[in-house]
Amino acid sequence: MTSSTSEHFDVDVGRIHALTWGSGPRVAVALHGITANAMSWAAVARHLPADWRLVALDLRGRGRSRDLPAPFGVDDLARDARDVVAATGAEVLAGHSLGAYVALGVDRLFPGTAPRLVLVDGGLPLPVPPGVEVDAVLDAAVGPMIERLRTTYADEQAYVEFFRAHPAMGPYWSDDFEAYARYDALVTADGVRARAQEDAVRTSGRELVLRGEEIAAAVRDLAVPAHLLVAPRGMLDQAGGMLPEAAVATARAESERLTVAEVPDTNHYTVLVGDTAAQQVAAALVGSR
Repeated sequence: MTSSTSEHFDVDVGRIHALTWGSGPRVAVALHGITANAMSWAAVARHLPADWRLVALDLRGRGRSRDLPAPFGVDDLARDARDVVAATGAEVLAGHSLGAYVALGVDRLFPGTAPRLVLVDGGLPLPVPPGVEVDAVLDAAVGPMIERLRTTYADEQAYVEFFRAHPAMGPYWSDDFEAYARYDALVTADGVRARAQEDAVRTSGRELVLRGEEIAAAVRDLAVPAHLLVAPRGMLDQAGGMLPEAAVATARAESERLTVAEVPDTNHYTVLVGDTAAQQVAAALVGSR
């Protein structure tokens, strides 16, 4: 599966956009990260067998769904995902980063809608230092990506260069990262901007910070089997992943339906876009019958 097509699905606030790879009878619905877009799943799609179809959403307020209106809460995104899973008859719902929390929300709000979940470097409670403001936590985690949403770039190439300079992407640059960045470039009268809306990003991001106990309970009480794939390095390619080892160990111990595997030698972005890692993610989507 090397080329994608555009597709739209009805949700309660309009028509949500998706990129679709393949046309097989087995379907996976995939959800991207907090400022990302559907193209982040291209490498995974390339490694799926021919009998699969991958439907990767542009989440509300992002990508080609940027003009869908608020609200932008995690539960609102979960309702959109539920509608697409129902429309496609998907047998697995996958999410990366924010998308993992949205997939978890589908399981919590609409148990059994998706028969299986695959959570890629997300879906567990995030560590929040006591007394720190919510937006400060968010800015510390994804500050450079949020700053990108406020910036107007001279042209598409200048926008791509932002990603090339990112410490977790640039050293591992590939055609997949290039396609992801160019897909996200929105040409305006003043230059090029990111497609993701800052309000959408902050709304869902704040919820990830504030709803830790609810997230932990959702993992403990999973209605369907879920497989968590963990990157050992973080958002800036630093040692130590976005999901602390203690949080992963706790989730594994407390949830009977959760299985966990590390994706070796990856960071928060290359866990999905890196070619070798994408093979492991694709294998998790296929699962076993």
